[in-house]
Amino acid sequence: MGLLNGRVALVTGGARGQGRAHSIALAREGAVVVVCDTDTQIASVPYPMATRRDLDETVSSISAAGGQAYAAVVDVRNAEAVTDLVDGIVADHGRLDILIANAGICSFSPVAELSDDRWHDTIETNLSGAFYCIRAAVPHMARAGYGRIIATSSGAGRSGMANLGHYAASKWGLIGLVKSVALETAKLGITANVVCPTSVGTPMILNDSTFRLFCPEIDQPTEADARPRFENLNPMGVAWLEPEDVTRAVIYLVEDPGFTSGTVLEVNLASSANRQ
Repeated sequence: MGLLNGRVALVTGGARGQGRAHSIALAREGAVVVVCDTDTQIASVPYPMATRRDLDETVSSISAAGGQAYAAVVDVRNAEAVTDLVDGIVADHGRLDILIANAGICSFSPVAELSDDRWHDTIETNLSGAFYCIRAAVPHMARAGYGRIIATSSGAGRSGMANLGHYAASKWGLIGLVKSVALETAKLGITANVVCPTSVGTPMILNDSTFRLFCPEIDQPTEADARPRFENLNPMGVAWLEPEDVTRAVIYLVEDPGFTSGTVLEVNLASSANRQ
């Protein structure tokens, strides 16, 4: 503990999965962490989303380890609520140094069959939600002359994927947004970067909807059925990352002295070696 002593961080989508791992790591390094998530199920999402209990468990685990964390129930699709959250953090703690724009959802559908609701839910959560957070945070960071912004994109933000057009669009757009922010804040002491993980072993991936997509010929496929299909998707033959594998990339960008900005750090089991 110590590299982030005195820093204040906001992690969206922090109740479980990658967001939980990032929150724990930031707190371990000494940051005060506001862990944000929604407690409402979005109808177009085919797996159970995080609950208030998940959020409280993340905060409790940080507190039990001697860290400082606070829970915030906010849906990032609500621009006003996001602005109130960020302004409230600065009012309570005097600063906001780190923003991990991690909240995201995923669902599957061919573009020709994609419903308006599924499109809008995905874009509003994955892209607009990150935009609302960044827009609210940048003025505070600029006044302080310091900020670290890291957004979670995806391997789908680097290539098209069948049945994921809406998700890929949101994650490609996120990269363009963050690169633009990096240019706008380049002389303000703020860095803005993106991590692009491949599949991560969280409820977003490990659910019945995903298993059915990857194993259509199997009635009621399981994680064991899907695992070899995922192993064939990358050169390393690893089915999926653990959240902590992505956290290492996030912490690297948080602790950067300030000269790495506008970059995309891919944590993808060598899959990027197949692209230009």
